[in-house]
Amino acid sequence: MEKRRTVAFHTLGCKLNYSETSTLSRMLELDGFEKRGFDDHADVYVINTCSVTDNADKECRQLVRRIQRKAPGSLVVITGCYAQLKPKEIATIPGVDLVLGAAEKFNIGRHLKELSKGDSAKISSCEIEDINGFHSSFSLSDRTRSFLKVQDGCDYNCSFCTIPMARGKSRSDTVKNAVQNAEQLARKAVKEVVLTGVNLGDFGLQTAHDKTVRKETFFELVQELDKVDGIERFRISSIEPNLLTNDIIEFVANSKRFMPHFHIPLQSGCDKILGLMRRRYKTALYTERVKAIKAIMPHCAIGVDVIVGFPSESPEDFQETFDYLHALDISYLHVFTYSERDNTKALEITPVVPMNLRHERNKILRNLSYMKMQFFTQQHEGETRKVLFESHEKNGMMEGYTDNYIRVTTPYRAEWANAVVDWKL
Repeated sequence: MEKRRTVAFHTLGCKLNYSETSTLSRMLELDGFEKRGFDDHADVYVINTCSVTDNADKECRQLVRRIQRKAPGSLVVITGCYAQLKPKEIATIPGVDLVLGAAEKFNIGRHLKELSKGDSAKISSCEIEDINGFHSSFSLSDRTRSFLKVQDGCDYNCSFCTIPMARGKSRSDTVKNAVQNAEQLARKAVKEVVLTGVNLGDFGLQTAHDKTVRKETFFELVQELDKVDGIERFRISSIEPNLLTNDIIEFVANSKRFMPHFHIPLQSGCDKILGLMRRRYKTALYTERVKAIKAIMPHCAIGVDVIVGFPSESPEDFQETFDYLHALDISYLHVFTYSERDNTKALEITPVVPMNLRHERNKILRNLSYMKMQFFTQQHEGETRKVLFESHEKNGMMEGYTDNYIRVTTPYRAEWANAVVDWKL
């Protein structure tokens, strides 16, 4: 009997990448591969990369070196955003055998059949403008939570961002297919589905006859997913403030399945900086969206993305951002330190903020985030809320999240794993 080839995966970056890696894994298992852990020996190693920050690029190189030391005879495949943006650069990394761009990652099985160790690195990519297909995917590493990809690409072209160059034009799954994927996850006993995409609120764009047209809306999608039996919880991973409509907010407020939790990118609390970033709103609209949520869901968790150290961000600009966030009724922050990315308009903006100031500002906002989450949690002390506990055990403990995203940690009990429990905070 022929020995099965083994494959191991490592994912860098966002929830979207995790959903795609999981799908690639299942595809190769159907092709006869046996999955291994990344720290184990495997015949093929696949690294699904991110390129939002320089650190992701460096981490990719470090992983390849690690594989070279551990398994020099194994094949190394690089895919993801970094692979689309800089395929020739990746192909020069010693040990890399195959670089798959955005259009080719889901053809990985065919490429592996034609690949052998020892040849120069093969690049299979295309111009990002030529990518118009959508490949649905979802993660399935445990039964507690799955990331379901329903949208890809972005048409916004913010001045700091390389994602449109790495993932192409905005395009989506259909409502019908997304619902079928959710139903499949329900049959796998998944309790919570997190909807993911690059620009999730832009859901509904599909390509027909080389033209992109809007056929459906994100609001229509959440309405249909809410009817899927077996999934106890849905979360919206991230949605732009200008695409978060009152209809969506009101629907979540009245839904038993969509959790009272929004993650809304802000990026800066200073309108001058928002303009330079080419964001499609000002702080007044963002404030109005937060107030609209809190008016009908005072218990709702609101997370915020913010970038510090953007070119020309003065001490006064940063203070404006700090003061704005401090006064805003939000629950936590995801803070990113600005890093220069090739071929972005932000490179033309001066003066550049010194790196030590960027890190200092990051630390200030992370401290603010901690205080925000502490205050939000304290507001709900004494309440009984539903907690979905995760199945893995760590040092005799387990953790889970309330409907409104408060983390709960407790001694491990097997009967609570992957179960929703009424919990007094």
